[in-house]
Amino acid sequence: MLLKKTLVLVALLIISKNLISQEMSFEEYNPKSTLVVEEHLVTKARYPFIDIHSHHFNMATQDLQVLVKSMDKMNMAVLVNLSGGSGEGLSAMLKNVNANYPNRIVVFANVNFDGVGGKNWGELAAKQLETDVKNGAKGLKIYKSLGLRYNDLNGKRIAVDDPRLDPIWEKCADLNIPVLIHSADPKSFWDPMDSNNERWLELKTRPRRKRSATNPAPWEQIIQEQHNMFKKHPNTKFINAHMGWYANNLKKLGELMDDMPNMYVGIGAIIAELGRQPKAARTFFIKYQDRILFGKDSYKPEEFPLYFRVLETGDEYFAYYKKYHAFWAMYGLDLPDEVLQKVYFKNTFSLLKDLDKNLFEF
Repeated sequence: MLLKKTLVLVALLIISKNLISQEMSFEEYNPKSTLVVEEHLVTKARYPFIDIHSHHFNMATQDLQVLVKSMDKMNMAVLVNLSGGSGEGLSAMLKNVNANYPNRIVVFANVNFDGVGGKNWGELAAKQLETDVKNGAKGLKIYKSLGLRYNDLNGKRIAVDDPRLDPIWEKCADLNIPVLIHSADPKSFWDPMDSNNERWLELKTRPRRKRSATNPAPWEQIIQEQHNMFKKHPNTKFINAHMGWYANNLKKLGELMDDMPNMYVGIGAIIAELGRQPKAARTFFIKYQDRILFGKDSYKPEEFPLYFRVLETGDEYFAYYKKYHAFWAMYGLDLPDEVLQKVYFKNTFSLLKDLDKNLFEF
């Protein structure tokens, strides 16, 4: 009798343990697809390409030989470092680049927005930018802090279309250099964090990204400020980072492209949006093939192959490398070669004039 009770107890414990093991959080649930489809893994881009969106803050002392070797493995011909800074810091970066790989690395300058509201601030900032370009900077990068975090001398938020910044954008037109600008973040960061929010998992695991509907301003307002600025300066060429956060609404993005012919778009960090709508994205790329630029944002060589696979192949139903960012499956766009070449390098030729064209022979 005792043995029977003991066996029953052990059985109950085993059942209980198995039931507990079946419990998991949404974050843990990450099933492997049983779908069997053709795979075309692409470790090296079909054509030499330019990464228009990269960040290397320590390039003044960075071992560029190591960097270039990793670039060569994936067929990256030119890397654009957007984090050049200004003044002496920029000059130190350019010194290292020019002494080693002047034809492989391009550096953009940045603006210091401290002191906005001071006497002649815009003119002085434009003058510093001109000096930075003379020293070798090939463009200007504007971080999302403009519109989100930067305040003027009176503590007021600096809007993206603040007229006190106009001398900077006009100087870029005069110098014929592009402005790569990141404004705001995905709209979901401003939306209620509930069961309807597609970025719920990202916001739960990275709560600092969540904003209230008006922190520091509504998303729509910040985006509109950016568009106002583009329209006010039609002679300046703007590269809208992350497709201006409209990669999930290509119809709207197309309308904006039609309305603002001086706006180009980069695909950094939004490849997952394109990969889940391959038909619409392919149509968009073909229609706007002269104004789309390849860019990755974070420099992680292991992540580039997914970009190549989305752009180059017709593969079906494959995973993105960040579940919290995109829990859906992706599909390849299978872009025509002539479009792929424009996205990879030809479109950037029209923005950066001094590139070594010999690097793009294939």
